[in-house]
Amino acid sequence: MSAESTRAVLTAIATNLIITVMKAGAATLSQSASMMNEAIHSLMDTGNQCLLLLGLQQGRRKPDADHAFGHGQKKYLWNLWSAIGLFSIGCGLGLANAWHVYQQSVSGSAAVESTSLQWLGFNLPGIWVSMLVLLVAGVLEGFSLAVACRQVWQRLPKHNGMDFLQFMRKAPDPTLVAVVLEDSIAVFGLLLATLGIGLSHITGNVLWDIVFSALIALLLGVAAFFLGSVNMRYLTDVRDQEAERLFAEIVAGHPEVERYHDLRSIIVDDQHTVLVAEIEMCEEAMLGTLAQRIDKHRQLLLQRLSDNTADQEKTAHYIEMRSILEATLERTEQVVDELEAILRQRLPRISHLTLEVQGIADNPSVGTSTVLLHGDG
Repeated sequence: MSAESTRAVLTAIATNLIITVMKAGAATLSQSASMMNEAIHSLMDTGNQCLLLLGLQQGRRKPDADHAFGHGQKKYLWNLWSAIGLFSIGCGLGLANAWHVYQQSVSGSAAVESTSLQWLGFNLPGIWVSMLVLLVAGVLEGFSLAVACRQVWQRLPKHNGMDFLQFMRKAPDPTLVAVVLEDSIAVFGLLLATLGIGLSHITGNVLWDIVFSALIALLLGVAAFFLGSVNMRYLTDVRDQEAERLFAEIVAGHPEVERYHDLRSIIVDDQHTVLVAEIEMCEEAMLGTLAQRIDKHRQLLLQRLSDNTADQEKTAHYIEMRSILEATLERTEQVVDELEAILRQRLPRISHLTLEVQGIADNPSVGTSTVLLHGDG
């Protein structure tokens, strides 16, 4: 589980829980459609972030018999449920509330404000309470947004020059993206609520409050659509383009690998990528050290076998063939290990590597052999 994402989510949960209670109280006092939709907005944000936290906790579980690569994709699943479920519901409730207040305004039963708050001997009009709540909410939402954005800025150097907007669209950690988006929309929603309540109070026309409350509800619909598309992307076997480019670069610089083909990858989650490829070895580079390796294995086999073997010629032939086989496999495994080590050093999220070695490049007299080698983190 990403510590940065968890910190951002916990901060957002605590912030939105406090803000939801404040907005609901202010909406009751002021009878404002915008304030009520802001309360719905914060309630949906709180529920959504609880599901994000659940997804993070589920995603850190270790591989088991039914999940060979771990449970990392459960983060995307819970995020998808949250986006499509809670935000869509919040959008619908907000629009229904705006329509209800509009019908009241048509019948003449809606007022800009109807209740005051008695506090320490002072009579505070509903508009004052609303504006105070919006101010406090703005400070809290701004703090939560700053925490999430700071986590994004800290990660940008690890994503090969991505700018902020590219990270929001393509980063493999949708949990952090969700928190940033939610907090950004929350701050914008506060601005809309302030305009709606303020204009209604100044003009005496409740329609301003209704229109801006509907816009706040639509913001939740936008969030549902965007977050749904981001999480769907990682539930459809998306390729890790960065990992594939890095593999191509490393293979091009390795003296004993002639070429690669059939390169594929799958992003399991933001910390695990599976990479699969076929490689062909370079004849000249392999033969340069192969003789010494064969001789080393020949000497080891001679030491293990008895000098009293009945068929000396057959034994010598076996030793020769076995030495060639072991020397070739040994160097091939070392090449794969070298590629794996460099890949993981430069991109640690490559957790599973499978390379199929398709023999020696362009050497038809030898034939094509296939050796399947795996690297697992």
